[in-house]
Amino acid sequence: MTEHKLHHGLERDLSWADEAWSRAEAKIGRSARTIGAAFPNGTTNGRYVKGLTHDWVAGFWPGLLWLAYRENGDEELRRVAEACERQLAETLQTYDLLHHDVGFMFSLSSVAQHRLAEASGRGGDSDAKRHALIAANLLAGRYNPQGEFIRAWPNWDEEDHTGWAIIDCLMNLPLLYWAGREIKDPRYKHLAIRHADSVLRDFLRPDDSVCHIIRYNPDTGAPIESLAGQGYAADSAWARGASWALYGFALSYRYTGEARYREAALRVARFFVSRLPEDGVPYWDFFLPEAGRESMPRDSSAAAIAASGLLELAELMEEGGGAGVEDAAWCRTSAERIVRSLCDRYADWGDKHEGLLRHATGYYSRGVFVDESLIYGDYFFVEALAKLRGRKELFW
Repeated sequence: MTEHKLHHGLERDLSWADEAWSRAEAKIGRSARTIGAAFPNGTTNGRYVKGLTHDWVAGFWPGLLWLAYRENGDEELRRVAEACERQLAETLQTYDLLHHDVGFMFSLSSVAQHRLAEASGRGGDSDAKRHALIAANLLAGRYNPQGEFIRAWPNWDEEDHTGWAIIDCLMNLPLLYWAGREIKDPRYKHLAIRHADSVLRDFLRPDDSVCHIIRYNPDTGAPIESLAGQGYAADSAWARGASWALYGFALSYRYTGEARYREAALRVARFFVSRLPEDGVPYWDFFLPEAGRESMPRDSSAAAIAASGLLELAELMEEGGGAGVEDAAWCRTSAERIVRSLCDRYADWGDKHEGLLRHATGYYSRGVFVDESLIYGDYFFVEALAKLRGRKELFW
């Protein structure tokens, strides 16, 4: 129970998080029996549209199942999550379809499965571990040493992505950090640090916003231009991109202890929180034109990601003590405000709508899952609830 939990002298009543967790856990259990070993992406007419196994979102459903299983030991959840992991492992043979997001795919499936097997005293899961290590090598193979960045997508739809890097990839770096620790080889960490430093240098702007995509010259490594990607414009501030940066820098700080990542995460966090509407959930881009902004859709997934990232950052700064405790308290309070609003205004606990969080925005300019539920929004919402209830172990 989290009621009246004490954080560095601050007593707060988080019984609402326990209630929300119970409702989310129950819905995940019911959904496991209807969705099964598939790969939900976003909702249409209240039902999740299933995606392909090599889609970047494919790890979030098994990750969600593992979050619930870790608490209740429901063997049906484990069975479905393991079936998903076996399907994901088959994508390792389709190199041409894979991308930088193998971190999202395999951290929340294979790494989670291995770690939970270790925690149960079963000595880990050797197959899942091997799958995750292969994925880490595929991710490392996307590294461009001249530009010190991890390339994003293959060349899809006749578009040359050879020199493209995206902000989301910060969240894939934990797969490299994990692999390096697992097999005691620092090369993976070195690659991850190089990419994180390039993001720090090229993506993070003086106003603490971030761009979505940087196109580099793949031969010289020089940045050429920033691209709008899923944002409103090349110079705008896509809300989910900011949340990826916040959480991603925090995770690099966790794995490296390098203060520059902590400071970057805190900079983006202050940018994000200072621009939130009253209910704590952003519009899909922070730099939308004033005219018509209030009619634009929100992105609850960005709020959930940011909240979990804020809680991660708070935990790390609390552990460090000293001057960081005040910043940690601000991060924790901000996260609680966001998650409480998600619970009260955006969560759907019933079965008519399969998603947990309503009012998320996938890809606005292409009309993809606009004002819908997104599986990754659901995942980070539940992950944030787990953290509020005292869970510190991560799958990342």
